[in-house]
Amino acid sequence: MQKQDVTIYDVAREANVSMATVSRVVNGNTNVRKETRDKVLAVIDRLHYQPNAVAQGLASKKTTTVGVVVPGLTNLHFAELAKGIDDIATMYKYNIILTSIENNVIDNGNVIQSILNKQVDGVIYMCNTMSPKATEAFHRANIPVVLAGTIIDNDHFGSVAIDYKEADRKALELLWKDGKENIALIVDDKEAYINRGCRIKSYRQFLADHGIKSEYIYDNILTFEDGYNLFAKLHSDGIDAVVTTKDITAAGIVNAALDSQVSIPEQFEIISATSTNIAKIVRPQLTSIQQPLYDIGAVAMRMLTKLMKNEDVAEKNIVLPYQILKHNTTLNK
Repeated sequence: MQKQDVTIYDVAREANVSMATVSRVVNGNTNVRKETRDKVLAVIDRLHYQPNAVAQGLASKKTTTVGVVVPGLTNLHFAELAKGIDDIATMYKYNIILTSIENNVIDNGNVIQSILNKQVDGVIYMCNTMSPKATEAFHRANIPVVLAGTIIDNDHFGSVAIDYKEADRKALELLWKDGKENIALIVDDKEAYINRGCRIKSYRQFLADHGIKSEYIYDNILTFEDGYNLFAKLHSDGIDAVVTTKDITAAGIVNAALDSQVSIPEQFEIISATSTNIAKIVRPQLTSIQQPLYDIGAVAMRMLTKLMKNEDVAEKNIVLPYQILKHNTTLNK
């Protein structure tokens, strides 16, 4: 049976269940027994059935629609990425369906299935984590997925990003050259591969190379308030410099340091790893790793258009250049 011929009725018949049961399964409804769910999913996989909520009448099943999955609609880092995506999507006449996974929730399978049910032709994924359920849903949908501005421990997907290991290493070396020795790494989620496999690995290698015994990694720092409240702990631990993964948390740390009469950058230095507009607004202005956010989004969308048309893609894991913008939260300008 060809993919374009498969209907919900075919799945229900093959699984010997009602169409309502199939609908509940594909929509992530938990009110289905495990054995029934597994049986329906097995039939869906075997028949290559993909629910179509947009273009059921189109024989080609092409919607010229792409899904864009972001970790929170207020995240400026991903808002700038999305601008590049939107410009290229418009150029190639694709519509965008935007879906937010707030705070990078671990079990994001139901959210992913919801966007796949709209019969998108491809997906750009920006979250730092992907649950097994989400990964399974992508594989079952058999559509191209490109990661933008993130890295996940999965070779199946295309990706566009910078070299996070190298960028963090250069930031750490800059702080070391300024005479700072008690340097901390602040991350949003230490289990996310972009942090665990890149930033934390780079940080620990830096410590080993310089013979530094004390490791300071602060996890689950997500908001301005988290950064502000963390500063007291940083100060009591004797930290004199930090690299943090989010501009907004860096802003919180800067404000708390100044409120505590700690001078920046003389007594305390900070480098942020994203360089959104927040890095420009906060005073003193943040030294930051400038990622080409617009370009990451644009290149990711262009790669996706090629994959959706089954065109040759010379490189599925593209690494773009970055630079460290030295401003007023470090001594070495």
